[in-house]
Amino acid sequence: MRVLVAGITGLVLAGVAAGIAYVLLTDSKELRYPTQAALRASLAGSATDELRKRGITLGKALSCQDMPGWNKLKLRAGCHGTTADKRAVQVIGTGEDRTKAHHYTILVDGRPVVQNADCLGNDCRLKAD
Repeated sequence: MRVLVAGITGLVLAGVAAGIAYVLLTDSKELRYPTQAALRASLAGSATDELRKRGITLGKALSCQDMPGWNKLKLRAGCHGTTADKRAVQVIGTGEDRTKAHHYTILVDGRPVVQNADCLGNDCRLKAD
């Protein structure tokens, strides 16, 4: 009887371990922008959409560039510009390969309008679809 219980317990534990391994190894979550160039290229448009959604208009298009310290695993890009009423705008976008997450912050006149959001503008709508 003990051998039967031990065998069943072993099978259950092996099944649980296999299930955990499957979930960990088949993580399908991916970065929306998997490269530095893709993140930088998307940032101005999505930040402009987000600001427009919040009733803030830009005086001209945002100018974006790579931020110091980025690499293949830690993406970093930033944009700057001004609103139509001449307030400074700063946008920071990041992507982490390890966590498969993006984070965005937008400052207008040094004050946060968006803080650590996981999407901006139309990307948020696309994420919900």
